[in-house]
Amino acid sequence: MRKNPIPARYFMVAGTFLLALLLYVDRICISVAKDPVSRELQLSDTQMGWVLSAFALGYALFQTPAGILNDRFGPRSILTIVVSFWSLFTALTGAVLTFVSLLVVRLLFGAGEAGAFPGMARAVYSWIPLAERGIVTGINFSGSRLGAAFALPLVAWMIDALGWRSSFFILGLIGFAWAFLWYLSFRDDPLEHPLVPEEEKEYIAKSRQEVKDEEKTKLDLGIMFRSRNMWLAMIQYFCSNFTFFFALTWLFPHLKNEYNLEAIEAGFYSSAPLIFGAIGNWFSGWWVDMIYKNGKWNLSRQLPAIVGFALAAIGLIASVYMHNVVGAIIFLSMAIFGADMTLPSSWSFCVDIGRNNSGAVSGTMNMAGNIGSFITALAFPYLSAWTGSVTPFFFLGAGLNILAMLIWLQMRPDRPLETY
Repeated sequence: MRKNPIPARYFMVAGTFLLALLLYVDRICISVAKDPVSRELQLSDTQMGWVLSAFALGYALFQTPAGILNDRFGPRSILTIVVSFWSLFTALTGAVLTFVSLLVVRLLFGAGEAGAFPGMARAVYSWIPLAERGIVTGINFSGSRLGAAFALPLVAWMIDALGWRSSFFILGLIGFAWAFLWYLSFRDDPLEHPLVPEEEKEYIAKSRQEVKDEEKTKLDLGIMFRSRNMWLAMIQYFCSNFTFFFALTWLFPHLKNEYNLEAIEAGFYSSAPLIFGAIGNWFSGWWVDMIYKNGKWNLSRQLPAIVGFALAAIGLIASVYMHNVVGAIIFLSMAIFGADMTLPSSWSFCVDIGRNNSGAVSGTMNMAGNIGSFITALAFPYLSAWTGSVTPFFFLGAGLNILAMLIWLQMRPDRPLETY
């Protein structure tokens, strides 16, 4: 029998990569549509800040519940439901008529998207060998960055050509199509998938982070929130998202206004940091696995994250002193590259310590991270209005990155949630 040249588990990774891509195309569309939406609904910058943060609030609040649902019912059904749910509210964004209705729709859109990455983490736990966890996590998150990067100029063109309302309708339909195909093709456990070869099933079963039945733990929120590892993961991810969410919300309008750019031109410049974010995910994912294969479990998570946070701090501060758009983009690209280097470490860490509860653990970390996103969406316009400058925002972000470097020195991926 001829051996399949492409392992079946990589097709699962392709599905989650496309999901991450869709996730961020839908998410960043509102940033690109800021000017026409603001004009038509007569919204100020601070009101748009609340619109952008409403998504982050809904996304943060539903992370832990979504993770619990993925652990209990499996990512096949839960991802199908949540993608359908958020796609509905993507489409409904194109139908809003008032500031309040836009706030509500974006809040519910964020609540729907909350289930995506915890579902991916739970699928990775079941499908992916421990030694491949870093690169697979990097691939998945690179999809989100590439989705956002390509969406910036593409959605700017769609909005110019079709209008912002039609653009949201089209993106909603694409989401429904992904959900249908996922339910047809995915199974929660690769051992139950009819198209996974027997030899690959055997390999996955032997090399994934299997937990014996007697070692499996029922989720206990008290244990989770008493865990030092859990709190450290949450705080450092808050710091990471504070930097990254700027690229999804205010980077496009900031560049457009600061350097007097046309919408499509601003879209191309804004996409560069996100492309570097994808590269940061790939590089860090490879580095995580390489260090792990050398027998250094803790260092494999800590070192890439610490280097990433250092680059993010340097990039944010240096960007303030650039007087042209090219210089600013070079250092902002460094910042997002660094911030995204922290993701394979962070999400691998959650699966390491959470094991059969990895959906809930990763969802809780992501909840904290998106409180950072919520604050970012408001901090940029309010700090700019209060101080008359964008500089304080970038220095605040750099300080949080330095704090996260120190936090990673205390994190222990080799210690389960219950023991540290």
